[in-house]
Amino acid sequence: MTDRPHLLLVDDERSIREPLAQYLQRNGFRVTAVENAREARIRLTANAIDLVVLDIMMPGEDGLSLCRHIRETSDTPVILLTARSEETDRIVGLEMGADDYVLKPFSPRELVARIKVIFRRVATGGQRVAAIDGASYAFSGWVLKSQERMLVDSEGVSVPLSTAEYNLMLAFVTRPNHVLSRDQLLDITQGREANAFDRAIDNQISRLRKKIEADPKNPALIKTVWGGGYTLASDVRKL
Repeated sequence: MTDRPHLLLVDDERSIREPLAQYLQRNGFRVTAVENAREARIRLTANAIDLVVLDIMMPGEDGLSLCRHIRETSDTPVILLTARSEETDRIVGLEMGADDYVLKPFSPRELVARIKVIFRRVATGGQRVAAIDGASYAFSGWVLKSQERMLVDSEGVSVPLSTAEYNLMLAFVTRPNHVLSRDQLLDITQGREANAFDRAIDNQISRLRKKIEADPKNPALIKTVWGGGYTLASDVRKL
């Protein structure tokens, strides 16, 4: 990442897009601002984008579809811009791999703070979770490879993880059969500065369960401990 991170701002409302781009530039970011998903896809291919600020409601391809594309093709962080009435879309966006969301109308100062939180997480390279030593962790037919930041199933097929999902999975495999509270998981995976978005842990757990559980509604691996938090109910072998 350069000294001035490159943001891609995607919003069809010119009255929001242009002044927000100027504000972000004044706060030390390079900004490419576009009005639709088609232009965003072109920019994502042509430029090294460090983070995407993405409006959900846009004509043509909406922000949720673009978020899915971004998560399928990269680990580029995504912050959704969403109206208060779009709660279902926010949840779907988080399940697709968005890193955070900001409610409209919002304070540009709050958005900058959330962007900085995400960049601090990225800058640690996951070291809040555990020191990366290239080890792999085998559990219940799965292998988490820290060197490649990859989760592999029993047939050797790689399961894509967002940065947040990988950090959370690493927290579990390095602390198997231990109950970890939401606050502990935030401290381990994201740092305490993320406390304004504690619900992110629940959404990330939900996404992980869909990827590794035979029945996500009745999880056998990542279990909820009522009043406590979550635990990885499996022995782990370090390879």
